[in-house]
Amino acid sequence: MARVINTENPGKRRHALRRTIAEILRHLMFKREVDDEVKDMAATLVFCLREMGATVEETVEAWEKRDYYVKADRFRLEWEWLTPAAERLADLVRQGRWERLPVELARLAPRFSDIRIAKATRSSAIWQGRYRALIQEGA
Repeated sequence: MARVINTENPGKRRHALRRTIAEILRHLMFKREVDDEVKDMAATLVFCLREMGATVEETVEAWEKRDYYVKADRFRLEWEWLTPAAERLADLVRQGRWERLPVELARLAPRFSDIRIAKATRSSAIWQGRYRALIQEGA
């Protein structure tokens, strides 16, 4: 029997999520008012940040199985901002405190400044309906 190789490793998923977030941040830069699309995009940011946090834990678990504890701890420290950022953004969206959105986006932007977007490749279908999903999750 042949060995099964998983090409969707946590690093690749984390990179794809970073690119998605960078594209959403770029779209949000050009928005002047809070409409349904902005709400969906903000909710999508929450889900992406959470998923990125999960990929960090997957990576760390694999390293800890090999007794790379120092490497795992450093990696956790590098990504420790994910959970608080996701929680702040989720609270902002659920409470409808949209006046705080630019501040949170400004805090996120430097984390994704290394990603260059020559052409947006993400469809708007990615974020459609995500606001409703986030609100229902909190209910």
